[in-house]
Amino acid sequence: MIEEGKIFIGASRNPDDSINKPEYLDLKFGNRHGLVTGATGTGKTVTLQVLAEGFSRAGVPVFAADIKGDLSGIAAKGEPKDFLTKRAEQIGFTDYEFDQFPVIFWDLFGEKGHRVRTTIAEMGPLLLARLMDASEPQEGVINIAFKIADQGGLPLLDLKDFSSLLNYMGENASQLSNQYGLISKASVGSIQRALLVLEQQGAENFFGEPALKISDIMRTSNNGYGQISVLAADKLMMNPRLYATFLLWLLSELFEELPEVGDPDKPKLVFFFDEAHLLFNDAPKVLTERVEQVVRLIRSKGVGVYFVTQNPLDVPETVLAQLGNRAQHALRAYSPREQKAVRTAADTFRANPAFDCATVITNLGTGEALVSTLEAKGAPSIVERTLIRPPSGRVGPVTDDERRQIMDRSPVLGVYDEDVDRESAFELLAARAKKAADADAAKRAQEEAPQQQGSTTSGWSLPGFGGSNDDNQGRGQSRGRAPGYQRETVVEAAMKSVARTVATQVGRALVRGILGSLKR
Repeated sequence: MIEEGKIFIGASRNPDDSINKPEYLDLKFGNRHGLVTGATGTGKTVTLQVLAEGFSRAGVPVFAADIKGDLSGIAAKGEPKDFLTKRAEQIGFTDYEFDQFPVIFWDLFGEKGHRVRTTIAEMGPLLLARLMDASEPQEGVINIAFKIADQGGLPLLDLKDFSSLLNYMGENASQLSNQYGLISKASVGSIQRALLVLEQQGAENFFGEPALKISDIMRTSNNGYGQISVLAADKLMMNPRLYATFLLWLLSELFEELPEVGDPDKPKLVFFFDEAHLLFNDAPKVLTERVEQVVRLIRSKGVGVYFVTQNPLDVPETVLAQLGNRAQHALRAYSPREQKAVRTAADTFRANPAFDCATVITNLGTGEALVSTLEAKGAPSIVERTLIRPPSGRVGPVTDDERRQIMDRSPVLGVYDEDVDRESAFELLAARAKKAADADAAKRAQEEAPQQQGSTTSGWSLPGFGGSNDDNQGRGQSRGRAPGYQRETVVEAAMKSVARTVATQVGRALVRGILGSLKR
């Protein structure tokens, strides 16, 4: 049943329960995205593991979140168990063998995997506002903050950098409002309180350096298998918004960094988004529209996105229409919403005249699903009632010792495990404030000394950083300046000061993509 260029999913059954034919996912359509849905306990995780193993065996790197810890077993060789061998015999899978797959474990908290981080600057204003559940006025202030940082060369790496920039904006709100639009001190204060909440929830573990390189989740092993990146998400799920925002950021990074490849023979990477409803719950319309745009366009970069969730209604119709490969496990139909979900799921399939989809969905057994994949010229196949094949890796989690041994052999061992705190916005703003204070002190000393009353000091021209400009604003003129002199703008002053203090930042053009992340 193993065929070149295809992933064996399972075997479909006839109405009399006899085996019909093997069901495959064609690798050349693997970047057309997919959907795995079904109620709790119906076998979604095993289906996800079967697909991940198939892509890895074909040399395709995989990224997947491990919500309950069960998916970690894919790193260990499977063990003979009655229910596995029985399923293999039931579907006539005579080629069934146990195997183990190359895995890199990741964890935002660094406990069950290598640390994975990004910077505030890489995250961008749209996703950060989503993470903070910001109101529209607050989102406007966040966008202004990123504008000041991008144009002024202030690296925003972690939460303290962003907090420091907000302090500066609050202290100079009236002057900055003239340049960028209204900056409300109340909005700034609300954002600072939200940052404190994020910090208490562990978000500071996510922001910082070294930031994750996309190339490290797109590796292949020495035996040609695609590396499977497994994100330990059991603790991360305590903050669902952080979980969803992280995966969205990773998706946007893939979109911005990878080149166009059209429709390759197999995907460059497959991305499994478990608990996909968290992505869209209470998401603003603009974010949903941009996610739909990324999903629609990212397939031309060779990336397949597979959403895993309980209910097909969890995914907006505009996104649902982009998902070509589908596995629908059993759904319950007790409430009106559940009944609607069953009808929606049934209507999305290409009908099979041998059975009624809506009826079958409520009667599927564990490890059984309605399966439809793209075939021929990209048209969906007729839906089939399918027994999912048993996975080759272990069904169930690895032990802590096994996890540690795998991490000790990891190709990224030592790359992300230690924090790096280089000079960034926090240090730059503190240094400027100190220099401004020193300049003010020196000026006061000069003014108090009669013999030095004719001298002046230039100071810093950024609002709120002291110097002659701030002191002379209330006097109606600038002493020692030509009559035509005009105060520097915030951006001009910031760029000049950063050029003097952080030469490595000068000349870098900052351009942001669809979801606000930096383009390289």
